[in-house]
Amino acid sequence: MSRIEGLGTLPGIVTARAYRREWLRPDITAGLVLTALLIPAGMGYAEAAGLPAYAGLYATIVPLLAYAVVGPSKILVLGPDSSLAPLIAAAVLPLAVADDPESALVFAGVLGVLVGVILLVGGFLRLGFVTELLSKPIRLGYLNAIALVVIVGQLPKLLGFSVDAPGLLGEIREIAEAVVNGGIDPVAAAIGLASLAVIVGFRLWLPRIPGVLVAVVAAIIASAALDLTDDIGMVGALPAGLPLPSFGGVEWSDVARLVGPAAGIALIAFADTGVLSRTFAARRGENVNGSTEMKAVGVANIAGGLFGGFPISASGSRTPVAEQSGARTQFACVVGAVAVLVFVLVAPGLTTYLPDATLGAVVIVAATALVDIRGTVRMWQMSTVEFGLAVAAFLGVALVGVLQGILVAIGLSFVSVVARAWQPYRTELVRTADRPGFHDVERHPEGSRIPGLVIVRFDAPLFFANGEIFDQYVRSVVARTEAPVEWVVIAAEPITGLDTTAVDELVDLDAYLEGNGIRLVFAEMKGPIKDRLIRFGVGDRFDPSRFHPTLEDAVDAFIGRTGRGNDQVVG
Repeated sequence: MSRIEGLGTLPGIVTARAYRREWLRPDITAGLVLTALLIPAGMGYAEAAGLPAYAGLYATIVPLLAYAVVGPSKILVLGPDSSLAPLIAAAVLPLAVADDPESALVFAGVLGVLVGVILLVGGFLRLGFVTELLSKPIRLGYLNAIALVVIVGQLPKLLGFSVDAPGLLGEIREIAEAVVNGGIDPVAAAIGLASLAVIVGFRLWLPRIPGVLVAVVAAIIASAALDLTDDIGMVGALPAGLPLPSFGGVEWSDVARLVGPAAGIALIAFADTGVLSRTFAARRGENVNGSTEMKAVGVANIAGGLFGGFPISASGSRTPVAEQSGARTQFACVVGAVAVLVFVLVAPGLTTYLPDATLGAVVIVAATALVDIRGTVRMWQMSTVEFGLAVAAFLGVALVGVLQGILVAIGLSFVSVVARAWQPYRTELVRTADRPGFHDVERHPEGSRIPGLVIVRFDAPLFFANGEIFDQYVRSVVARTEAPVEWVVIAAEPITGLDTTAVDELVDLDAYLEGNGIRLVFAEMKGPIKDRLIRFGVGDRFDPSRFHPTLEDAVDAFIGRTGRGNDQVVG
């Protein structure tokens, strides 16, 4: 009985119980409109991942149905995505038989299951915060690089030839040589470029009509009418029926090789999904739990991987279509999934006349949506360091490899964090005549000091990399103060961390100041940092009399002990 009650708490079941009749028509309409994008986009992204085009349909149907039951978002559309395609290709193609997309599909299914398991476990462990490893600069550089990789990879298909060169630069060189040497297939190029023009044209001037659907239908009609199946590359007919779970031929060593890529893909997939989920939930006045979302995307990936699919995430292009078409609940996605299923079962031969060049155009247009030139320029204007991280992520993904580039960029982010904490902002605090409290002397050079008192603020945790810098800075402030110093007050509120190396530096600083007749005290130090001082064995040296709840209290204690404070010296 408890198991049945547990199933009743699943988001999809809860929505179904509260479903309103007036939601049915907009959900059905949105689902049918969505189908126009689900079919070509799914097939296109599958080919971009080096897999058979029909795999994109399986990776659309099953995850949509699974997410409709377990997903917390009522509007999110899951499926194949252009940002994951290069990652999938980089992971599975080295394991597959050369030039055999069918063999790659088995490994892609294993990869999908692994991604799902990682996300599911991460959701139960509440690890949604790990997506913060992908900071804005990294995501900016990563997405721009992914767009370039995808576009370059689809250009040969668009123009009717193929390339074999490894790496982005090699592909660009071979594409240029093919163009110069007349390797373009004029028929394929004409259909591909026409499809590209139709998609872009409808997006610019008739955005309410899905240009992708128009281009695909027109290309199929033209190919059938002109009997082009023997002249240019075609997607081909879909296999009859639906796939059953099967991982024949996969060794445990292959699974081990896929675990690393699966972790990277899981990170990217949930980062994309988490951002979209929160964004659309906020628009609708709803709230989405990150851990629940992570588990739901994990279940969707496992289901897709078991039934002929590959790793998926939320779609930044299809989700807005569902919203704009009036979708109220996940039933719209169920309608879309069922419509795609009907297409697979009823009209599998229709794709016999779908040109590869048209699918290339679909993917290229989708990839351009990942490009963010304006954001890159703004990043340059806002922070050259973060712009440098974005460039590093871009170059790493584009030139070294997608997974390797992401790892390099994340590593550089950690280096940047350490660098900022290593050389943090630090300043002396002074009084000003026109406002209460104590203020940065760099911003208020007109401020005044209390003779005999120095107040210092250090805006970072104290740890092994900056402990000596803190020590030397306090000594330098004391040394350049004209009046003899009797007290040094550390405004300690920004100090949120402390390690053993930094404690040793504090002890050395205190000993130095004590040797010069100067008392070291702290104001506004957080309780956990005080606890660490005791745990690190220096609680007796830094007894409770050294700590004050506020800066004002510390200054009053100084004035009370020395009788100073009225004879302020202008800085």
